[in-house]
Amino acid sequence: MKPTVRFAPSPTGRLHIGNARPALFNWLFVLRHEGRFILRYDDTDKERSTDEFARGIAADLDWLGIKPHEVHAQSARFALYHAAADKLRAMGRLYACYETPDELDRRRKRQLARGLPPIYDRAALALTAEQKAAFEAEGRSPHWRFRLEARDVAWHDLVRGAAHVDCASLSDPVLIRGDGTYLYTLPSVVDDIDLGISHVIRGEDHVTNTAVQIQIFEALGGALPVFAHHNLLTTASGEGLSKRLGHLSLASLRESGIEPLAVAALATLVGSADAVRPVDSLAELAALVDLAHVSRAPARFDEAELDHLNARTLHQMGYASAAPRLAAMGIAPHDGAAFWLAVRGNLGRFSEVADWWTVVNGPVTPVIEDSAFAAAALAALPMGEPDAGTWKLWTEAVKASTGAKGRALFMPLRLALTGREHGPELAPLLPLIGRARLAARLAGQTA
Repeated sequence: MKPTVRFAPSPTGRLHIGNARPALFNWLFVLRHEGRFILRYDDTDKERSTDEFARGIAADLDWLGIKPHEVHAQSARFALYHAAADKLRAMGRLYACYETPDELDRRRKRQLARGLPPIYDRAALALTAEQKAAFEAEGRSPHWRFRLEARDVAWHDLVRGAAHVDCASLSDPVLIRGDGTYLYTLPSVVDDIDLGISHVIRGEDHVTNTAVQIQIFEALGGALPVFAHHNLLTTASGEGLSKRLGHLSLASLRESGIEPLAVAALATLVGSADAVRPVDSLAELAALVDLAHVSRAPARFDEAELDHLNARTLHQMGYASAAPRLAAMGIAPHDGAAFWLAVRGNLGRFSEVADWWTVVNGPVTPVIEDSAFAAAALAALPMGEPDAGTWKLWTEAVKASTGAKGRALFMPLRLALTGREHGPELAPLLPLIGRARLAARLAGQTA
């Protein structure tokens, strides 16, 4: 049976590099096993969820190369949640509570002072109908808790192996707030059952929540999915990632010229048994990523490593991948493959290719530090259009006529031909620049 997974962001902000990790793990799992990927907006928080953020999330996923097979919004599925809540009430698993936040806080403090675990004491289960009516007459609206069975819940985790949580140590979770809105827990289970989710791949911060949700799955009669809880990304210094780190949002990374494949490779390979390396496609990355190889230790996201990986990704990018982007920049020469292969090894961002297109086509203002050397180099320049062997023959001739060698030979030529101290190897650039421009630049002319 082919797997069905889901990525369920809240449209209360844009995705950041930490969100990219579970999104990509789910997508790569689908690519590897030919499954289906569902994007589900957990937008039950009406005050903070916006259509603008939802569109931004869709754009971020598309940039990463993630193409959902289905898209759903929880805000359109309340009838399912109401039916599930009614079923749990009828079973006696969902019960009304009337404590205020202040009352609960005082109760927790008393329990701690007595050396007791600060879990909910289920006092609401002892309320009579008259007491409930009195609370409601005061204007209190009940919140609703799920009554957990005091037992160990165990499952096999694709990342963590054998996993379990003792639910006797947990408070009965609130599933419905006093204002009637749902917390994440119940809608998530209801949607997973209704949409046929076979695998839930998410961060390890959900481990305890998984034990609670397993009991809800069982109470509702739903088939349990397979769970996988991966480690979380932190900053290089070990701090947690959040939406407040705007410079690490996918939108800001895209705007800064980072390649989506570099983001994907670092977000999924860091903190695993597989070394971080550049990839040419998400399909290649999917073959590398194995959930069983994901480390249990936090995965540190280093921005410097991302920059380095971005450059390596460009350095090995094939011309077929680069060609449409070059054309969009107005760079579509007949010898485009030769140009790309000549300059890609010097790129840190794709946009820098425009600078090297100018070096090839001009105008370039040459830097001539020794006019006699430049004249000798011009005199030694082979006749006819340069080819792959021109650089070696030419530099040998210049060396023979001037006595220059090493840096004293190569740097003046680079400055004269490109106007820059650093850049791609000159051997493949000469045929692209052409003899007329080479000669003009050696003569000190802007060309």
